[in-house]
Amino acid sequence: MSAALTSPWSLASALAAEPSRPKKGGHLIIGLDNASTTDRLDPAFWFESWMYFTGSQLFNALVEIDSSGNIVPSLAEAWSSADGGRKWVLNIRKGVQFHDGRTLSAKDVVWSLNHHRDEKSSSPVKGYLEPVTGLTVTGEHEVTLTLAEPNVEFISLLSAVHFVITAENEAFEKGIGTGAFILENFQPGVRMLVKRNPNHWHPDRGHVDSVETLAMNDSTARVAALISGSAHIVNRVNPRIVGRIEKIPSIQLVRDKDSQLFTLPGLANIAPFSSMDGRLALKYAIDRQQIIDTVLGGYASLGNDNPIFPSNTYFAKDLPQRPHDPDRARFHWQKAGFDGPLVLFAADAGFPGAVDAAQLFQQSAHTAGIPLAVERVPNDAFWTDTWLKKSFCTSNWGSRPTADALLSLVFTSNAPWNESAWRVPAFDQLVKAARGETDEVKRRQIYHDIQVMLVDQGSELIPLYADALSAASKKVQGFTSVPGVPLSGNRAAEKVWLEG
Repeated sequence: MSAALTSPWSLASALAAEPSRPKKGGHLIIGLDNASTTDRLDPAFWFESWMYFTGSQLFNALVEIDSSGNIVPSLAEAWSSADGGRKWVLNIRKGVQFHDGRTLSAKDVVWSLNHHRDEKSSSPVKGYLEPVTGLTVTGEHEVTLTLAEPNVEFISLLSAVHFVITAENEAFEKGIGTGAFILENFQPGVRMLVKRNPNHWHPDRGHVDSVETLAMNDSTARVAALISGSAHIVNRVNPRIVGRIEKIPSIQLVRDKDSQLFTLPGLANIAPFSSMDGRLALKYAIDRQQIIDTVLGGYASLGNDNPIFPSNTYFAKDLPQRPHDPDRARFHWQKAGFDGPLVLFAADAGFPGAVDAAQLFQQSAHTAGIPLAVERVPNDAFWTDTWLKKSFCTSNWGSRPTADALLSLVFTSNAPWNESAWRVPAFDQLVKAARGETDEVKRRQIYHDIQVMLVDQGSELIPLYADALSAASKKVQGFTSVPGVPLSGNRAAEKVWLEG
């Protein structure tokens, strides 16, 4: 049993790093990308930044991540594990009200988690709960979960943005949560308007009177709105204009280092990615440093086709960085025997600067004799028409609370968002073994082996770890840095306040 996971955390310790002396009042306007007319308030359908951020204004999860990357209480004020991580008991916070006045209890938690477990559910976090064999109310404010197999970091999975809580027998689409703001108006793909919750349980959240989150999928339009004063905060600033923004006295850059993976998944069941040589050829052909310097203005660090973030405790620092080597790329490409065509489908919706990065990759691939073509596709339909459908495309991922959380979401055979279609049973067994290993030394070695396999055999190019770049008016104060999760862990709306 891990002491770190079984200690009854206090709310005071969770608040220790919060900013002091916030001011109340004002109307906060935020412009974010990746909004869609198909967006829904149901967290089982949340996808990408706009819904993560807007949904977090209305709802709370059981736990959240603090500025040190630790799991701290939210609606669960304490937890404990037993039987090697097979049994988890959660103490649910008392005195918390939903927006409609109902009081939070264990029944609401069970109802909300079961929403993702339904056999008809297509929730991206359904897999996190598949090992759960029992989810029961064991007290008015106590929930007990039993797992089919041990998972010593299970509590961390519950910090996922999708695992928010609504009232028992209530539809998530009504937006009734325990969050710092109450829903006023929701127009998918357009905007969401909320007002401050006067009965919010968290004493140091929810400072502004109202928040208007606007859908701004165009990066130029977002920055223009910020400069004109029609938005206070915008996300995903193009690194190429950071210098311009920093010269504007009224604007601040909000930088979250190594917060995203910029990825190029190739479908492992389709040539050339069905060949190990084909994968290696492309991994040697890409000039990672050139992309960092030219496209991202240095706001990134080298990636090694390893999805585990450098900030993660299990990150394998000793793995040699794969160099840009046109000669090796040519050697492996010729062995692969692929005669094309090879097309990289790119959109800046995949990640900021993706089209420019793809074109640079095209140039370095041609130097190695690889006839890579780039096809630019529309941003608006990228996630529905290109991602998971085309054999080679651009994509991105934010950090997750544990290594297992990301691996189980994207890289294991049955992962709901297995974007490279890479299915290796031996890899699945390693992930499962790491999940239940209580011996820290052995566990660290398993995660090391996992990373070696991904770097050497994976069908996904991960050229870099990118910083998340947002920008805000200097009137906005109170931002916090949450490792791997930009905009104050998706909770800037409730953490910040307006000066002046």
